[in-house]
Amino acid sequence: MNFDFSDDLKLLRDQARKFLREHSPPRAARKVLDGEATYDVKLWNAISQMGWLGAAIPEEFGGAGLGYEGLCVLAEELGAALAPVPVSSSIYLAGEAILRSGSDAQKQAWLPKIVTGERIGAFALAEGQGNPNPARIKATVQAGKLSGSKLPVADGEIADFAVVVAKGFDGQVGLYLVDLAAPEVTREPLSTIDPSRNHARLVFAEAAAEPLGGDAPGWEAVQTLLDRAAILVAFEQVGGAQACLDMAKTYAMERYAFGRPIGSFQAIKHKLADIYIATELARSNAYYGAWAIASDAAQLPVAAAAARVSASDAFERAAKENIQTHGGMGFTWEADCHLYYRRAKLLSLAIGSAPFWKDRLISELERRNDP
Repeated sequence: MNFDFSDDLKLLRDQARKFLREHSPPRAARKVLDGEATYDVKLWNAISQMGWLGAAIPEEFGGAGLGYEGLCVLAEELGAALAPVPVSSSIYLAGEAILRSGSDAQKQAWLPKIVTGERIGAFALAEGQGNPNPARIKATVQAGKLSGSKLPVADGEIADFAVVVAKGFDGQVGLYLVDLAAPEVTREPLSTIDPSRNHARLVFAEAAAEPLGGDAPGWEAVQTLLDRAAILVAFEQVGGAQACLDMAKTYAMERYAFGRPIGSFQAIKHKLADIYIATELARSNAYYGAWAIASDAAQLPVAAAAARVSASDAFERAAKENIQTHGGMGFTWEADCHLYYRRAKLLSLAIGSAPFWKDRLISELERRNDP
């Protein structure tokens, strides 16, 4: 059996890697980190023109129809390049929510604009600290009007619309579309460990809210959406971990101490070996997740949790050991090591922390094995 991507997808990966090396070097992330921009508009327009934003969106809505495996391939390369663009918010979450839960009219109205990058989406779930939980949702929708506060919202300051998780008049959790340009919506930028990715607080004061699909799908739809996004984020983390391994290996081979490359010392060899093992384990789980999301398999919850846990561990470990391998230079602002460490920490908390996904993995395995 062949568990690898097809030759066409490998070609897509090579093309994406070459393009991002040229158009999204670390200095692009630094511009956003330093506050020169909220995201890389030029890169965003370029990847939209190449059809990346519509990779998994059907052609009837203007997408490329490459499927989720194609999107996974692109996610890995975007993660390796630390691309400062709102792909995860607009495509993995907001766009996916509309595609899976929206009405035909909502799909026709929003998906083509998402594909072209004309409209950027955000997913508003969290209301402060804590992992995803329906009991934590305080935002409410009454008579089509949304009230409440959401934070942190990834790309909340730059998004045109948001898919908001809120409770309806019956107290049930649902998904609602909200125009963020409405006067009833207030945005406040937030500082995070990784300023190269925009975050904001959104406050809704009876803003018009349209239920997705006409009946605002419940928490089960939210969890499925998080499962699918977890696999795509895991590919970004695998890409970041591999980039850290490559950086550490290159430096270890070029940096000399005591007349020999530091990579020849056992302590450095062990660090690089640990990163390699963790990254390959995460990659295997991510590939399993790619199959699950592409085939909409029943194993999706297990695959998503496994990919999320292993990828979070791999990226954090790789980012930390990359700094250690670079020694004193690794701690400096001029070195790019901290850019990956910041992104690793940020992604480890996005859509739920590692303990949340570990608990989900255990509960899903127990449920599956329960006679």
